[in-house]
Amino acid sequence: MKVTLSALDTHESSFTPLVVIELAQDVKEETKEWLKSRIITKKKDGGAQLLFRPLLNKYEKETLENQNLYLVGASKIRLLLGAEAVGLVKECNDNTMRAFTYGTRHNFKGFDDDNDDFLTMAEQQFIIKHELENLRARDEKMIPGYPQAKLYPGKSLLRRLLTSGIVIQVFPLHDNEALKKLEDTWYTRFTIKYQPIDSIRGYFGETIALYFGFLEYFTFALIPMAVIGLPYYLFVWEDYDKYVIFASFNLIWSTVILEVWKRGCASMTYRWGTLVMKRQFEEPRPGYHGVLGINSVTGREEPLYPSYKRQLRIYLVSLPFVCLCLYFSLFVMMIYFDMENWALGLHENSGSEWTSILLYVPSIIYAIVIEIMNRLYRYAAEFLTSWENHRLESAYQNHLILKVLVFNFLNCFASLFYIAFVLRDMKLLRQSLATLLITSQILNQIVESLLPYWLQKKHHVQVKKKVQALKADIDATLYEQVVLEKEMGTYLGTFDDYLELFLQFGYVSLFSCVYPLAAAFAVLNNLTEVNSDALKMCRVFKRPFSEPSANIGVWQLAFETMSVISVVTNCALIGMSPQVNALFPDSKADLILIVVAVEHALLALKFILAFAIPDKPRHIQMKLARLEFESLEALKQQQMKLVAENLKEEWREGGKEKTP
Repeated sequence: MKVTLSALDTHESSFTPLVVIELAQDVKEETKEWLKSRIITKKKDGGAQLLFRPLLNKYEKETLENQNLYLVGASKIRLLLGAEAVGLVKECNDNTMRAFTYGTRHNFKGFDDDNDDFLTMAEQQFIIKHELENLRARDEKMIPGYPQAKLYPGKSLLRRLLTSGIVIQVFPLHDNEALKKLEDTWYTRFTIKYQPIDSIRGYFGETIALYFGFLEYFTFALIPMAVIGLPYYLFVWEDYDKYVIFASFNLIWSTVILEVWKRGCASMTYRWGTLVMKRQFEEPRPGYHGVLGINSVTGREEPLYPSYKRQLRIYLVSLPFVCLCLYFSLFVMMIYFDMENWALGLHENSGSEWTSILLYVPSIIYAIVIEIMNRLYRYAAEFLTSWENHRLESAYQNHLILKVLVFNFLNCFASLFYIAFVLRDMKLLRQSLATLLITSQILNQIVESLLPYWLQKKHHVQVKKKVQALKADIDATLYEQVVLEKEMGTYLGTFDDYLELFLQFGYVSLFSCVYPLAAAFAVLNNLTEVNSDALKMCRVFKRPFSEPSANIGVWQLAFETMSVISVVTNCALIGMSPQVNALFPDSKADLILIVVAVEHALLALKFILAFAIPDKPRHIQMKLARLEFESLEALKQQQMKLVAENLKEEWREGGKEKTP
């Protein structure tokens, strides 16, 4: 007879394991009891009022491998109250989107007292994460059992436990049944189709759904460029002046697709509720440190760090280091050109087939070196940005993205600019662009998805054998799932995924007029990228916590900046074409002036297009305006009610004074 895991035998019949907390192996018992007490204690007494159970009971610990693993869940009412606390927005019965409140829960579409599907599992896990992160120290001066782990009133307990190494990790569990359904409609069948974006959002949350939505949109947006580019290549239109029309189309394309995306993004996020979701006051990031003091905005006691010290670190250390890395990148680029000259000289002397193949070797080596340098620099940028000690996670991300984008842009595109505008060798530019684009795409597919998936499959087999050898009469399905997932890699966010698309957009928008197949290769890569990224999310990494998002954030600005640079680059390439140069045989100054004037005119057209295409569709604008109007009316009524109550109270007090 099999014994079920004790984690499921709770006094709450509705308890479902949602989140796993892994403690260090040598954590003291008093620390465990204190943590359990703070998690299950009622909200009014400073707890999180969640359900907290060990994965294994005493008997099972003797039978299976001892793990300091604990499961966290919540009752249905607790989750609904948590949804109100985090400001989740849901669709009402009148088809409007409003912030959920427990008191008006029956006004929301799909809500029923007997229905447990009103909140998605991703939303439930997000609520639990929010409640755990908002467990704050009260009277404790230290974590029980660890005198060195100091606490102060208002400090996030979970963040202190993580930084002290007492808590190893906190992660949400996969729902294997829902995951299987999602996989069947997403990537297991290799067919060209729309992704189930709403299902992805329901399982992984808005941030990841927006990435896959943007990946899909960008892939479809590349198709016109690919269709127009193919004839240029297939019919061997090698004359450089034939690409003037292609470059002109490129300029309009890069502007329109980004503006249209903003409209589609607004429609999606309004439907999901995050477009109208109010942002909460941002808490200090876990790595932030300083002298204990009082925050002048919140009144809470928290670390304070002088802004001038952060600025000194940025301008005296980080900035020189970034400049040094940029110089090193340019140095490596010059080595690449020396290799190109050596290969070209060897080919001219011998002219064999082997030396013609050798012409591509320097570009392939350089593409691999670029990928290695980008990854090494990423680690250095993360260390520097963390050392700068930014208070908010958003500030940390913005500084990190700026550092990484500047280096990646120079590292990936400097050689192409040098070939185009210094060497003016269009044949070499076409060869280098093709090699860099294709090599980087192949490397990314292998490093990001295929290699981690292969390693994960091997580990999965090992863990399964280990569990089967350990267990006797115990149904350890949940145990096996938790142990497998805790060993999976942690998904670090969409940064690298957006960066890959950003660089791809640069290759297409900056120089595809010279190599028209760039867009076609990008489309082919993205068709496989959808499936490899989906595989990565579902089977390689732990399930990430859902994060509400209203747009793709700073990446929208990054793509728009790249499109502005593409206007300047394409105008310069057009100005260098033999066809345009033939119009000004005597005066190069006139040619430069006209090219600059055209470039300014196109930039003006670009900004006019951006202004003319609204960021939000008309019907979304109307709904948002309606919500704002209703909020103002409700506030007026609340104020009038308060004034009436005050007048009534004053009248009563006045009546009492007149009464003898």
